[in-house]
This record gives sequence, structure tokens and C-alpha cells, in this order.
Amino acid sequence: MSSYIGLDLGTSSLKAILIDEDQRVLAEHTVPLTVQRPHDGWSEQDPASWCSAAVEALRALREQNDCRDVAGLGLSGHMHGATLIDGDDQVLRPCMLWNDTRSAEQAAAMDADPQFRAITGNIVFPGFTAPKVDWVRENEPDTFARIAKTLLPKDYLRLFLTGNHVSEMSDAAGTAWFDTGARDWSDELLTACHLSRGQMPDLVEGSAPSGNLRDKLAVDLDLPAITVAGGAGDNAAAAIGAGVVQDGGAFLSLGTSGVLFAANAGYRPDPASAVHSFCHAVPDTWHQMGVILAASDALQWLSRLTGQSAAKLTGDLGPLTAPTRTLFLPYLGGERTPHNDAAIRGQFLHLDHATDAKAATRAVLEGVAFAFADCRDALASTGTRIDRALALGGGARSDYWLSAIATALDITLDVPEAGDFGAALGAARLGMMAATGAGAEIATPPPIAHSIAPDRALTQAFTDQNARYRAAYDLLKDH
Repeated sequence: MSSYIGLDLGTSSLKAILIDEDQRVLAEHTVPLTVQRPHDGWSEQDPASWCSAAVEALRALREQNDCRDVAGLGLSGHMHGATLIDGDDQVLRPCMLWNDTRSAEQAAAMDADPQFRAITGNIVFPGFTAPKVDWVRENEPDTFARIAKTLLPKDYLRLFLTGNHVSEMSDAAGTAWFDTGARDWSDELLTACHLSRGQMPDLVEGSAPSGNLRDKLAVDLDLPAITVAGGAGDNAAAAIGAGVVQDGGAFLSLGTSGVLFAANAGYRPDPASAVHSFCHAVPDTWHQMGVILAASDALQWLSRLTGQSAAKLTGDLGPLTAPTRTLFLPYLGGERTPHNDAAIRGQFLHLDHATDAKAATRAVLEGVAFAFADCRDALASTGTRIDRALALGGGARSDYWLSAIATALDITLDVPEAGDFGAALGAARLGMMAATGAGAEIATPPPIAHSIAPDRALTQAFTDQNARYRAAYDLLKDH
């Protein structure tokens, strides 16, 4: 019986899982990673750490289970990172990550050029790859002159595993060099950025083979010559893991960042809404996302501020009640949907002597819920209506938080049974597709443990608080 590996390269860790032909998890291992922030707005990682983490994780899988029958491996990773390599495949500088906002000026200049929105179907956000590389051109010209290839994070990991320079559609669509409707690099946009197609990786669909595990690495790890799939950006991979592939399917992810994701049978761009319109990880399929930059990251910030763990902060909130008077705007590192503002920062409002850690926690959870409501409205402006969604990510362990979000968005959230239905499983499923020729039908939705509906008794209270939240944003924006 064949088995399949999924590697999910996250910002704070690399996770590996091994599944069998029935998609049961046989083994898993997580390796922590660190982020460097040398200046305000900067966020970097050493690509070598991804490779050593992958080796450690693959060895751990082998120790837990016989891996001699592994047939396919899929890759998932955080999007938008700029990994620059020279002609000898050596890394030229630390990778600038998705939440690095130093290139706001370059992004604004690109976004002012109408061809970027017309071709990519998206605003050029500061977190995207193209403005980061243009920042290098303007600030580190010697490094820019030596760029032979520009790779996304998971695709640098693929280079280490296979020796091939390859990307796939879902991740490439987040660079601002990609013709999202045509599913190909845009020569016009690359030329505008002083680059060429030769400096980009080849492209395959996420469910197609991209190469095989290098012979030396296979020998060192005691693994066979595994087929490595194209894979996916982290959110598209999470959608494959959650079975969100068909038109109308949706998930809400409460990870470090927050994502409201909708699968689409066709390409439906609307850049003005600040909704991301990207390719999905399987052929002839696209998706839209509303993205907020601080979801569970906002709760972790409060945890550091108070010295109490996130679990303790959220553990005794009880049933959902009307929102607190205290407001929290979760823009700790700027915001994407719908504001596209890298400079805006978070705020607490209406603090008084009675505000304690519990009240502050509720305000943070509610603030993230209202940021998701902004995403819902942005998606609705494109014609995408969401009535229910799967709840994914670490924050989804809090029924209180999910109840607040369901009530703020007026949607039902379905909570999967215990298990891994995220990006690592999605990557493993893509590895299975590439190795066997199977299609997206193997990406089935997970069994549901319970569902959380909006609390109708609190709908008006949340609607009123949402209006106050938006008024507070307008005041913050204007100042």
C-alpha cells in the first residue's frame, strides 16, 4: 500500500504528515522556525532553516512509520516571500516574508500602473513578492544584479528536495507578476519590474508532478525516488485539505493571519474590493480571499502584554454576551482586506478603570470578528455570498470566538472533528494526485463535530458594535 507525505512550511514551524491510501494520518512531526525582525516593518527568515527543518521532519516520519512505500510528496507554504538565488542556486539575502511591509512605496507605485490590476486581478499589496524585489533593486542594487531566479518559499524548499526551479499557479498568483486568468507569468509585468521570464521558475498545476526527490537526498533519508507535486500556497492547500474545491465552498481560518476563503469555478477579479483573486491548486479552478493580517496573532499580542497564555485569557469567558464597550482595532502590522493600508496600526478605545484582562480579551476577539465582517462585505461586493464556512486554524478551538464571528458575519461555522484538515493534509493530497493521477475528487470535506450558528438574540448588539468599529476605523484612518 502506497503512502504520501505533506510538508507545510509555515511562518513559525514546518509540519510534516504521512497518510495512507485511505488518507489516514500515519505519522506527523513539527519543527519550530524563527522569524527575524531587524527593523520596524521587516520580517525575514533564513531559507536554510527550511531545508534543515524538512530533513528533520522527514527523518522523524521515517522513525515513526515505514516510509519505503511513499509514492508522492506535496508542498505547501506561506505565500509572497521573496527568496532570491544566484546562478549557483545560492541564496543572496534572507527571505522577505509575507508580513514584511517595507516595500509599501514600491507597491503603491506598481498599483498606480493600471496594467498590474488589469492583468493580475489584484491590488499590489506591500506584502506581495514583486514590490519586495523592487525594494531590493532600489536599495540593494548589487544583490538585484545577481538574481538568477526568484522563488517563493515552498519552491525554494522544492529546489532543495528535487533540484528543480518550479512553482505552481496558486502561489505564483500572489506575486503581482502573474496573469491570473491565463494561469501564466506576465511578460509585460516582469518587464515593468526590470525582470524576465528566465528569472522565474517553470510552472505546473498544483496536482501535477514537478520532479522527483534527488537521489542523494533519497539515499541519505532512506526514502524512495518520490514524486513531488506542484503543491500550493498555504491557503489553497488548506482548502484542498478541507475539501473546499467546488464553487460556493468556503472556509474561515483563524491562524496567525485570518482568511475568509471562497472557491470559484471561474475567474472573478475585483481589485477595488481588496479581495485576493488567485488560482486554486487544481486545474480550471480559482478562489477569492479576504485577508486580515492579525487574527490569532492579535490574541498572542495580548498574551504577551498581559503575561497570561492565550488559553487562560479565553478559557473562562463563558457564553457569548453583547459586545463590550471597549473597542479593539486589530491592525497591528497594517491591513489588507478591505483597507490595503500597510501603515495603519491597531488601537484600543473606550478603556476605563473597569477594563480588565477579560474585557480586553473579549474586545480583541470581537475586533477580529468585525475585521472578518469587513472581508465578508468585500467578498459580497464581488458577487460572492457566504452563508456557511468551515472553521479552521488554532483559534477555531474557541467556541466563544467562533460564536462571536458567526454572529458578527451572520453565517454558520462548521467545526470539523478532531484531526488535521489543514494545509499539511492538502499538500499530502496533492502529492497523491501527482503520483496516482487522481483528481480533485479525493479532496473530500471533513466530518463535522458541531456547527455554530449566529446568536439571533445578539444580532442587533453586534450590528451596532460593528458600526462603532467602522466609525473608529474611519477616525483612525483620517488621523
